[in-house]
Amino acid sequence: MERKPPSIVDDDRTLIEPVTASARGRKAPALDDDRPLRDGPSLRLRPADHKSQSMPRRRSLGRRALVWTLLALLAVTVLPVALLRVVPAWTSSFMVRYQIERALAGDDRPALRHQWVSWSRISATAKLAVIAAEDQRFAEHIGLDFRAIGKAIEHNRNNRRTRGASTITQQLAKNLFLWPDRSWVRKGLETGYTLLIELLWPKQRVLEVYLNVVEFGPGIYGVEAAAQSFFGKHATQLSPHEASLLAAVLPNPKRLRVEAPSDYVQNRAAWIRRQMDQIGAQTLEAL
Repeated sequence: MERKPPSIVDDDRTLIEPVTASARGRKAPALDDDRPLRDGPSLRLRPADHKSQSMPRRRSLGRRALVWTLLALLAVTVLPVALLRVVPAWTSSFMVRYQIERALAGDDRPALRHQWVSWSRISATAKLAVIAAEDQRFAEHIGLDFRAIGKAIEHNRNNRRTRGASTITQQLAKNLFLWPDRSWVRKGLETGYTLLIELLWPKQRVLEVYLNVVEFGPGIYGVEAAAQSFFGKHATQLSPHEASLLAAVLPNPKRLRVEAPSDYVQNRAAWIRRQMDQIGAQTLEAL
């Protein structure tokens, strides 16, 4: 008689199925406290949105770029203007341009002549002649002469020959820092430098630097070099006639000549001397 294997019963009366061969080959799943359950909800936190993380970073980079841009602008504008209030202007952008063009051309252009002299070593006649010729309201305006600008606009509207309204400060800004070509970009930069100079310098310093850097002839920059080149004397010794001739060529020193003045230069010099008598020495006292 065949016997059936007895059922395996534990003490709690729970049937325990016999272990089969396939069950022996399977391994029980390992329990890992650090692993989340497969079928359970994930406990991982969602990463922050990429845009929300990058926005503060972009704002920080934008602020840094703005700060560095402002510092760069200060370095190339305010700092040189502030330094030249007390430091002699040994050169200018126009002088550098002349030397570069002379070196590249390789022709017989004269060597650059320039010598800085202080305010006390410039004759009163030279100072007065430049004001009479270039900017008679120099002591009154803020670097921009709006009255002269209005007159120039009205004149240019009705005449082919245009008239400018640049002040001594504007011409100084152009000679010191910019270039001679006409453009709206240059005019805008010129206006900015003009206002900076007027803000940081007294009027006397403006005229002093202008007389030291302005061109009076090919390669001749500054009133001291001009006085020595054309008259064989120092700037302190210039007569009213000589000073008026120097001032007369300032609109175009490359074409107009001090050493061989044309009728236009001589007539303009005579007009400048009459203007010098009218505005008088009190003009210099007001600076």
